[in-house]
Amino acid sequence: MPNCKSAAKRARQSEEDRIRNRSVRSRLKTLENAFQAKLDAKDLDGAKAAMIDLISAYSKSAKGSVTHSNKVDRKKSRLAAALKRAGEA
Repeated sequence: MPNCKSAAKRARQSEEDRIRNRSVRSRLKTLENAFQAKLDAKDLDGAKAAMIDLISAYSKSAKGSVTHSNKVDRKKSRLAAALKRAGEA
């Protein structure tokens, strides 16, 4: 239990942030799985659309400090490379 009002408020805020961040991370995983499924099915147009949605979601998560910006940059690069490889094959 918190010992002062400010600690109690900080605990409430942390819990709200934890729940919000968990939903954001879950959505990122869902979008990444959708992208991978379209890539595996050789649906390049669908994969490109899914990649745009995924990159947008990753950028928003970095802006809100849910995901580290370096991780987001690395993911974006690897997504684009994967799509390029699928298009060449």
